Amino acid sequence: MGLTKSEIFTEKQNRLAQMMKALGHPARIAIIEYLIKSQACVCGDLVEELGLAQATTSQHLKELKKVGLIQGTIEGTSICYCINGQVWSQYKSVFEAFFIKYVNKEDCG
Repeated sequence: MGLTKSEIFTEKQNRLAQMMKALGHPARIAIIEYLIKSQACVCGDLVEELGLAQATTSQHLKELKKVGLIQGTIEGTSICYCINGQVWSQYKSVFEAFFIKYVNKEDCG
């Protein structure tokens, strides 16, 4: 049995790629931005805010929840979502460490 593509890369590279993939759809970015703007748990407003079908919105929420960026609490018959501050801080640290490595020397090309 051969190597999978992810096995040839470091754990750190795979984790960064997974993090970026979780944010790699404009609907997910819109969800995150809306939750940040709201600064509170949001229940039913997301479908209306995004203009996407309920099932599509739910799938994007599922992906964000799977990586821990958002968390949901059950309130009655609905789930209210908010940013998971601890995971958000982890993402921020990993992205900062990745982007700070580059120093612009303006002599390429």
